[in-house]
Amino acid sequence: MIKLTTPISEEEASRLQVGDTVEISGYILCGRDAVLPKVLKMIEDGTVGKLGVDLRGQVIFHTAVSVAGVGPTSSNKLEIESSIAPLSAAGVKMHLGKGELHPETVASLDKYNAVYAVIPPVTALLGAKTSEQKVVAFEELGMEALHLIKVDRYPAIIGAAHGRSIYEE
Repeated sequence: MIKLTTPISEEEASRLQVGDTVEISGYILCGRDAVLPKVLKMIEDGTVGKLGVDLRGQVIFHTAVSVAGVGPTSSNKLEIESSIAPLSAAGVKMHLGKGELHPETVASLDKYNAVYAVIPPVTALLGAKTSEQKVVAFEELGMEALHLIKVDRYPAIIGAAHGRSIYEE
């Protein structure tokens, strides 16, 4: 088990391999299809600094945050998967979610020294490992707003790294 604490360094990201099991601790962002396009627009407009969160070394969990807890959504939804390359270019080192990514997305992760980790759909377990949460931006989206949460030992499996995917045969 590889223990990671956010922010994730370039060196740590470069050492992660497909199939590695990791535990993530520290602050991570949570966002999915409603909010990620808004974050991309902020990157394009040069206003992403207004979030008050540095994207360099950051982890983004493809999830909503609700009273029921957090659990992964499908990362291969158009709005989510199309955000992976630009967010990686902006410094995000890890994307957490579920599902197979397209080969072009896997290649973009490699280009920006970022990885994709599959997190099991275990809402109760993750709830017990989440100690803080706050809305960072787009509060009007409710549970789909951009959240920052503090986690302790979130389990995940590296699903794509260095141009390879766990889903390859």
